[in-house]
This record gives sequence, C-alpha cells and structure tokens, in this order.
Amino acid sequence: MSSAAPLTAAEYWDKYKPHRGDGPQPRPAAQRFDWTGVGNDGPGAEILGTPKTVLDLGPAEGENAAFLTRSGARVTAVDFSPVQVYRARAFWDDVPGLEFVHAEACTFLDDDPRTWDAVYSTWGAVWFSDPEQLFPRIAKRLEPGGVFAFSHREPITGQYGAQQMGGKWLEGRESELTVYRWQYSATQWSDILKRHGFTDIRAEVLPNPDPAALGTLLVRACAPG
Repeated sequence: MSSAAPLTAAEYWDKYKPHRGDGPQPRPAAQRFDWTGVGNDGPGAEILGTPKTVLDLGPAEGENAAFLTRSGARVTAVDFSPVQVYRARAFWDDVPGLEFVHAEACTFLDDDPRTWDAVYSTWGAVWFSDPEQLFPRIAKRLEPGGVFAFSHREPITGQYGAQQMGGKWLEGRESELTVYRWQYSATQWSDILKRHGFTDIRAEVLPNPDPAALGTLLVRACAPG
C-alpha cells in the first residue's frame, strides 16, 4: 500500500490497520463479540438479543460480524473503506450468511430497502457520522422493537459533539483533509436517541482494565413499536 498521505476520508480509513508483511495475514479469531477492543470480559452479543438479521456499520476486519453469523444470524457489514472491505471478504469468504458491502453508512441506508432486527457499530461508523443524519435513517431500517447498539471510546469531559481528529496523516494537514468523530456523554447520547424516537435506552461506561486509560461508552436502544 502506498505511504502517500490520504486526501479523502475513505483513503484515511484505507490506511487503518494496514497489512504488514508480504505474506497472507491471519484472520481474527472471532471467538466472542467485543464492544471494547481491549479484550476484557465485558458484555458480548447478548446486548443485541437474538436477532435473525443484523447490520454492522463499520466492521473493519469483520470479527464481530463473523461471530454473529456463526451464531446463526445473517449479517450485512458496511464499510466506507474499500481496503477494509477487501480484507474482510478475504478473511471470511468461507462463512455463509455474511455479506460485506463497500458504502458510506447514510448512503447505504438510503439506497438499500431492507430492514434489520438489530443494527450495531463497535468503534465504527456511529462514532464517525453525524447522529442527526444517521439516527433517523437507522430508525427507518430497524424492525419495530429492533435493537440499536454502539460503542466508542469514553469521551474526555467537555469534548463533546463533532471533534476533529488528530494523529498520523492528519496533524498539520487541516486544509487538505479533516476527519471528525462525534462523541457524547451517556446522558447526551440518551437525549439524542430519545429525540429520534428510540426507547428503552441504556448507556454506560465500561472501565478499561488499565485504570489510567479511558473506558468504552456502550449505548443500547430500541426502535419504536
């Protein structure tokens, strides 16, 4: 993969978790559903209930989607990055009932007429999409009473709303490329979800095993009906 700096948001995500080395890459184990990314013993797939159809927004390497599919669900996983989608398809091409789609989340939800029993995002598209645009689209594509759940890093106090990302490929290049993530407190997410018609909302911070590190904010809600 080229080391040139990305010029679009999609190119930025193309470079996330790049392949290392020239040989085949081992695929993730996908032995449990992970909301935190730190390998703790926190909640798993039970947060979603027992859905038959599931939409994953921002699957990256696809291990959570693969776990759910192996557990009996049919999963559609949508990612903005063509590199991520290519890698995920290569990892899980032997798993029936698992579909990876290259698309932007809001565009996919506008164009695909299907509905799902559950929609989720683990440190994925929900974190990097304006909820005022994304949430009404999700509500429209969930079955009545369906589950919407997502996780992202615990926000730093006071750093709420659209936050400009920094880090590799972004520092000092604001005139060329800006990538945002939307993060809120548990109470703020609950208020936003209520405003878009979601019910039975639960939001909590799962602590990091490292007490010096930020935890994971996990949010679960249900569609009306």
